[in-house]
Amino acid sequence: MKKDPTTLGVIFGNRDFFPDKLVEEARADFEKLFAERGIRAIMLSPADSKLGGVETHGEARKCAELFAEHRAEIDGVLVVLPNFGDEKGVADTLKLSGLKVPVLVQGYPDDLGRLDVIRRRDAYCGKISVCNNLRQAGIPYSLTTRHVVRPDDASFLADLDRFLAVCRVVGGVRGARLGAVGARPGAFNTVRYSEKILERNGISVTTVDLSEILGEAGKIKEEEERLAAKTAEIKAYANTAAVPPAKLTQMARLGVVLDGFVAANHLDATAIQCWTSVQQNHGCNVCTSMSMMSEQLLPSACEVDVTGVLTMYAMQLASGTPSALVDWNNNYGDDPDKCVLFHCGNWAKSFLDQTKVATAPILGTSVGEENTYGALEGRTPGGPLTFGRVSTDDTRGVIRAYIGEGRLTDDELKTFGTRAVAEVPDLQGLMRYICREGFEHHVVMNASHTAAVLEEAFSVYLGWEVRHHKPARA
Repeated sequence: MKKDPTTLGVIFGNRDFFPDKLVEEARADFEKLFAERGIRAIMLSPADSKLGGVETHGEARKCAELFAEHRAEIDGVLVVLPNFGDEKGVADTLKLSGLKVPVLVQGYPDDLGRLDVIRRRDAYCGKISVCNNLRQAGIPYSLTTRHVVRPDDASFLADLDRFLAVCRVVGGVRGARLGAVGARPGAFNTVRYSEKILERNGISVTTVDLSEILGEAGKIKEEEERLAAKTAEIKAYANTAAVPPAKLTQMARLGVVLDGFVAANHLDATAIQCWTSVQQNHGCNVCTSMSMMSEQLLPSACEVDVTGVLTMYAMQLASGTPSALVDWNNNYGDDPDKCVLFHCGNWAKSFLDQTKVATAPILGTSVGEENTYGALEGRTPGGPLTFGRVSTDDTRGVIRAYIGEGRLTDDELKTFGTRAVAEVPDLQGLMRYICREGFEHHVVMNASHTAAVLEEAFSVYLGWEVRHHKPARA
């Protein structure tokens, strides 16, 4: 994830015939807010333009040049309208700067008792004009919940937090580097994807044959310090009491090589061929290594699900917490709005009440359960849930996604592996949509409520087709 602090380019829109003190007051308000929130601001100073605002084309050029100098640092742009502002100045600044980052437009409210020439703002009207010009220029932008709002209002603070999350998602997904370790399992056409469509959207995929990973792992000698360090790391991460020492060593060998592959290629996330070659040729599961990477905010998905791990990465950027790739796996009795989420055992331990390294019994029926040590076992407790899936529609040449929210429950669940019970309003309607549209059986979960962030980032700024599952109210 991007280093802190978040950096915003800030434009103070101005109209010369409005009182100067309105701009001065707004600047003081936002400087205080930025200091409180740890936000770095790139903006004109009063020495650069009148009040540090942007009104004329010349001031727009100055501001654009300042933004261009800091292009690599700026995560998003905040447009502040203390008064009506100059819509051309705002649009010109963004066009000339060349920035391709999210933009949030804020306008100050008028005081109903002070609509005189001394305190009148007219930002209510000016914001509409600014947005009109941005739309004409093809510049996407975000809006506050309330049309005009003070920066110290609770709704604006929530809007700002949401906008910063959108900036993280957009900035992280554009330029994301994903690793594909091995070929997809032969029986899983469901995880097919278009590498070319991802590349067109700024997302690159670095591939490696699984034999290279296993071959390098096999060369690591028992006495090597890096193997001992990784073994100790695994033991500290989860309960390994049931794992035979030889199997733990094999797990550690895989972990060492995968860490090296990620670091050498500067990867943000990986998708790994997790069966059946690794069990047959290396004698263990790779789940624990994947869980540990996901916990470290380097998400890892099973079954070479590249667009699945892209979804994990986007959700992680939105919430700041790990994500997990899961199966929409089982009905939960007769409850139409509940289901069981499941996978063999690669979820980050943040999702698990207890973390124990065990085997994968289902996979063990075909490769021998003794060759599946390395799968985690644990239950996810109740809490918030955001779910979703990004997919390439290869025949149409687009990226599409669905997202939504629900909750994880503490309902009784007797099974093995990593598991959870989810409750989603109108789950049956969602399942019909997934099946009708031909989405994958994998979905991503995150312990947050960040669907609105993802919808904004995906649809407004990345240009993807998004279905936000929002059941109609009765």
